[in-house]
Amino acid sequence: MEDVLELSDAKYTAFMEETDAVVFIDFYSDTCGPCQTLKTYLPRLSEHFVDEDVVIAKVNTAYNPKLAAKFMVRSVPLTVVVGKDKMVKQAEVGLLSIDAYIKMIDKQLGKGGFFSKFFS
Repeated sequence: MEDVLELSDAKYTAFMEETDAVVFIDFYSDTCGPCQTLKTYLPRLSEHFVDEDVVIAKVNTAYNPKLAAKFMVRSVPLTVVVGKDKMVKQAEVGLLSIDAYIKMIDKQLGKGGFFSKFFS
């Protein structure tokens, strides 16, 4: 899947019930400069994980206050990785490098840990 999924208050619950993928969610605002930079990373992340069981999603906090409250969004950008067990595994506030986001997702896919250099 190379597309970035736009999640909403209305679609979130049904989507999470149906998916078995690792889900990377970007909570953003249209008026946030770093958020606009992060939005350019999302298609690249989606392309990077095209052959993996990963969904790249975004949520506009202004239009989805229930999701923003559920994830306790106090500052944007907020990125969250939800594991296959539907639990939040990692959350980061602020703009990171694209490599940092790849590492966040890889960690949930079981890649990139200490032992990965010994076992490929």
